[in-house]
Amino acid sequence: MKRARSFGAVAFAAAAVLAAPMAWAAGGNGYYASFGGDYSSGTYGQPTRTTIWDAALSAGFKGDLWSFRITAPYLHVSGPSNVIPGIGAVKNTNPLARGLRRILGPGGVVQPPAQAVSGTASGMGDVTAQATLHALKRASSQFELDVTGRVQFGTADANKGLGTGQNNYGIEVDAYEGINRSLTAFGGVGYTDLGSSSYIQLRNVVSANAGLNASLDANDSAGIYVFYQQRPTPEGNARGDATLYYNHNIDHSWSLQGYMLGGFLKGSPDYGIGASVTYRL
Repeated sequence: MKRARSFGAVAFAAAAVLAAPMAWAAGGNGYYASFGGDYSSGTYGQPTRTTIWDAALSAGFKGDLWSFRITAPYLHVSGPSNVIPGIGAVKNTNPLARGLRRILGPGGVVQPPAQAVSGTASGMGDVTAQATLHALKRASSQFELDVTGRVQFGTADANKGLGTGQNNYGIEVDAYEGINRSLTAFGGVGYTDLGSSSYIQLRNVVSANAGLNASLDANDSAGIYVFYQQRPTPEGNARGDATLYYNHNIDHSWSLQGYMLGGFLKGSPDYGIGASVTYRL
């Protein structure tokens, strides 16, 4: 069975930018483009709630041995300046906060904010490019193994609190095992080198995921996906969330996907919802 990975946020583009939920859809090899949007809301362990709207355009190619994808998101964020999309709560000493103000000290010198201030900002998120090697495929046992390398470019405006302004580099290994003709179990582990700036200091994180996909018929599938990631800063929190998703193939070219997300650790949004449409050449 052919499967294509897609992100809502995914998260957290951010990454998708929210929480990058994974969804699995039937589809053959070739070029494709997709457009999706999602909304998330959470406190991320902070006293004030952060809401994130994310619209992302993706384009890619899926082949037997290699697959490639690039994703460009647009973000609208409301909340405290120390919550960064795709990262969570951090210690952010940028004096521009979320694009609200300059805080002037003696002599007009720009000073870091004494505490996180809330605001609203919109703009381009971090563009993400990735390549996946389909390293192993055993049709007899329905087992597959993928190795993915990912670069998240620091294109989001750090002065608006839409990102850190630094590149992130990640690698991920995912495995899929067919239980029967309808059910596929999947899971993986990842490691991400998070780029620090002069205002935001981050540490590298390990992540893990697991899930189950059910093929309902020739055109429909649904499943659950659970994701965990270490805390990126001492001030932040580990991320943990679960996503329920549904995929529908309209015809050979068009498909729809929708999902609902619930966070169970402080580093995740409390809830999220999203949908996307994909066109295959």
